[in-house]
Amino acid sequence: MRPAKSSTTSWCAAAIVVVTAVGGGLVAAQSAPDGENGRYTMTPIPEGVLRLDTRTGTVSTCSKTGAGWACYAVPDERSALDAEIGRLQAEVEKLKGQLAAGPTVSGKIDEALPKSDSLKKAEPKVAEGDRKLEIPLPSDQDMDRMMSFLEKAWRRLIDMANRVQKDVSGRI
Repeated sequence: MRPAKSSTTSWCAAAIVVVTAVGGGLVAAQSAPDGENGRYTMTPIPEGVLRLDTRTGTVSTCSKTGAGWACYAVPDERSALDAEIGRLQAEVEKLKGQLAAGPTVSGKIDEALPKSDSLKKAEPKVAEGDRKLEIPLPSDQDMDRMMSFLEKAWRRLIDMANRVQKDVSGRI
């Protein structure tokens, strides 16, 4: 019967080995580093490695320094946009609150303004057909300045035309 005992003992020993191997494999799988677990995806770049955390979605650049590898998070455009959207929403809410509180303009009244200005001098009433529009005419000095300007401009135009004509006739 000795063989039976050794056979039972060997079966028990085999079962312990199998349970230990399976249990140890599970423990090893649970305690494996995140890099082996597939959490991070690495992509080589000229400065080092680009690391993507597949659980959180954060992206980091990793480079080798004198002390070892160092990873720094890449600024996320989405977080900057979310921050700006939050700031704008807060500002809109603040402005809505101010608008709902009522007008804050000082000096504004609900009464109608008077139709006539008390400081304005009273003009005599004139019929619609009797109104005249007066335009002041330029003085003789203003007319002389204008004529002088036009004469100079005309002379310059004639001089330019003569120069162009000489240049064209000289080329032909």
